[in-house]
Amino acid sequence: MTPDALADFCLSLPQAIETFPFGEETSVFKTSGNGKIFALSALAGEPFTVSLKCDPDESRALREEFPQQITPGYHLNKKHWITIMLDEHLDDALVEQLLRDSHALVRPKTPRAREAGVHPVNPR
Repeated sequence: MTPDALADFCLSLPQAIETFPFGEETSVFKTSGNGKIFALSALAGEPFTVSLKCDPDESRALREEFPQQITPGYHLNKKHWITIMLDEHLDDALVEQLLRDSHALVRPKTPRAREAGVHPVNPR
């Protein structure tokens, strides 16, 4: 995955925005609805990495399966964040799924009725 592909994918997720609160060198992707971060990356950094939120149990399993490419979150809560080395060893589809999962963990929740397009009737 290239830096441009990572940024494009993150910004394709619902309500995703890119901000630079830590300076121009670090892209921070968050949801506009609640401002929660789901991914961080120094897009021009070497090595090229992305940090993202992850379920603690899944994080542990991923780190065991990919010990060289997936590590505890760099400068982040190690229980809830992982850092992924974006090189040829990890399939882009896996990285995209992990980004979707991270986004799902932080995105604003909407009532199920609204998600389905059903509007509750106002009882009187």
